[in-house]
Amino acid sequence: MTSDEKYMMRAIELAKLGEGLTRPNPPVGAVLVVEDHIIAEGWHKKAGEDHAERDCLKKIPPMPVNLKNATLYVTLEPCSTHGRTPPCTDIILEKGIGRVVVSVVDLNPAHAGRGLKLLEDAGVEVVSGICESEGRELIAPFEKFITTGVPYVTLKLASTLDGKIADSQSNSKWITGPEARERVQEMRRRSDAIMVGAGTVRADNPSLLPRPSNDRKPFRVIVGTDIPEDSRVRTDEAADQTLIRSGDLTEILKELAEKYGIMHVFCEGGGQLAAGLIEAGLVDEFAFFFAPKLMGADGLPNFGKTGGLIADVKELKFKSVEQVGDDVLLRAVFRQTL
Repeated sequence: MTSDEKYMMRAIELAKLGEGLTRPNPPVGAVLVVEDHIIAEGWHKKAGEDHAERDCLKKIPPMPVNLKNATLYVTLEPCSTHGRTPPCTDIILEKGIGRVVVSVVDLNPAHAGRGLKLLEDAGVEVVSGICESEGRELIAPFEKFITTGVPYVTLKLASTLDGKIADSQSNSKWITGPEARERVQEMRRRSDAIMVGAGTVRADNPSLLPRPSNDRKPFRVIVGTDIPEDSRVRTDEAADQTLIRSGDLTEILKELAEKYGIMHVFCEGGGQLAAGLIEAGLVDEFAFFFAPKLMGADGLPNFGKTGGLIADVKELKFKSVEQVGDDVLLRAVFRQTL
């Protein structure tokens, strides 16, 4: 690993602290390095607050250092336009930073490359594409949101090895172990909205809130009808963050993006909603938690579709496999066909 890669990975680590907090902005991290020493770090904490670059450069300690020899590592191209906060290129030039290293060029077509060109024209050395795959994965929800107007959808399904998410009487607590359930809490904290079907609310009466919240306040999106008036999603402390919708799933997702600035939807099923999202091609990533258990044929399937033929199967590509406690987390995406 080169020194540029090392410091960029630190910037990516910092950016992740903002996941679930920055909508509709992407999470971004920044690290300032002088003579192979980090002298300041920053990350974007909330829309309307300082961007990562400004947060970092405001923390430069009082010291006799020539910032012409400094390198600023940023996970996303610095902005060059004035929005809710001033342009980050302004403070980079004001501080006299001599070198800027970027992971990903701005994905917004209206801004892509403008910030880097402005810096280059001012005499700053610019390098881009460092740890680009990791940087792109970090902002995948933002990329989907900004380029399509639809949120990024992660579908999580916790099931037995034979693919059952509940028994024949709809009991599902607990298929997976405590470590897997804690990982789900972490996934909720990284998301802008938690989505489930109405049947899940009727059967389990879940809160769907991340515990602990760590200041996250994701929306809860319930798809379907006949939601009990006394259900937790209607009556708890986050009731005003509950959105109940029915109808076309694509239109529901578009509304979440356009009206609420939601970039990342974390769907936790059940089987019918999962089937609808999969059939409509709306799932960007799958997170399958498999417990080392067998339930039998009369359990409820994680993918509520019948009548499928081998010629019509949905092909996936594995991204990673990880043991979480006694369970296994398998991440996958749709296999792209030419």
